Amino acid sequence: MQANTTTAPVTSQAPAPQGPLGAFWSSFIQNRGAVTGLVILGVIIVLAIFAEVIAPHSAIEQFRAFSKLPPAWVEGGNKDFILGTDALGRDMLSRLIFGARISLFIGLSVMIVSVIVGIVLGLIAAYLGGAVDAILMRLMDLILSIPSLVLAILVVSILGPSLLNTIVAVSVVYLPNYVRLVRASALSEFGKDYVIAAKVAGVGPLRLMFMTVLPNCLAPLIVQAALGVSNAILEAAALGFLGLGAQPPVPEWGAMLADSREFIRSNPWIVTLPGLAILVSVVAINLFGDGLRDALDPKLRRS
Repeated sequence: MQANTTTAPVTSQAPAPQGPLGAFWSSFIQNRGAVTGLVILGVIIVLAIFAEVIAPHSAIEQFRAFSKLPPAWVEGGNKDFILGTDALGRDMLSRLIFGARISLFIGLSVMIVSVIVGIVLGLIAAYLGGAVDAILMRLMDLILSIPSLVLAILVVSILGPSLLNTIVAVSVVYLPNYVRLVRASALSEFGKDYVIAAKVAGVGPLRLMFMTVLPNCLAPLIVQAALGVSNAILEAAALGFLGLGAQPPVPEWGAMLADSREFIRSNPWIVTLPGLAILVSVVAINLFGDGLRDALDPKLRRS
């Protein structure tokens, strides 16, 4: 006599729904370029933070007996100077590592100043409208009508060449991007029901702008800020190359290019290495920023 055996149907359990942060991270890690950019950027940040520990020499120490040494793997190189030395006998690897700190500091400082001022001006323009909005936007249009490098040179020429004035000049150049972005996002939010309800409930202007509307404008602002760091590094490097940025012996990558341009034929590594540092940093930040944009925008998320 055979026993009747019944088997319960196998049901596949649906995956638990992801929260916003989980969906963002899942989309971000699928973008190989963004992950690569994040890894490279992480390495650069670690080098910048721990420059005193990682760098084999001081950035300004001169080894006159080893002037213009080629990299260690080239004939005539020295293992104590892996990437060679510059015209004054300073270790190129150490200057590049300390230069990462200077360039990232400039990029982050410009981004922070531009974002803060851009948020304030953009929200004021969107909230008040009328003449205030028109005056602020025409001022931003005036800044945008001048080529960025020309405007940065003009500001530095007035203030004087220095690291701090470079940050001020580049912040002025990129401020309109943040003001216009915040204003456009805020205008689309001020007409929505939750904002109208907040006004009816008696929410004050400052709380309405910064606590109610601003959080819903952050996604595009974060992407613009991430990409703005690389633009600021490039602009600062251009000013340094022209002698209007960080002044010697500060190991800023643009200034290193300017100091070594006369050796482009005889000792090309002195020019090539700072240029590669700028290239790698900017590409890494742009890849990371593109990944942020795709992950934060539901229309661009990868399934």
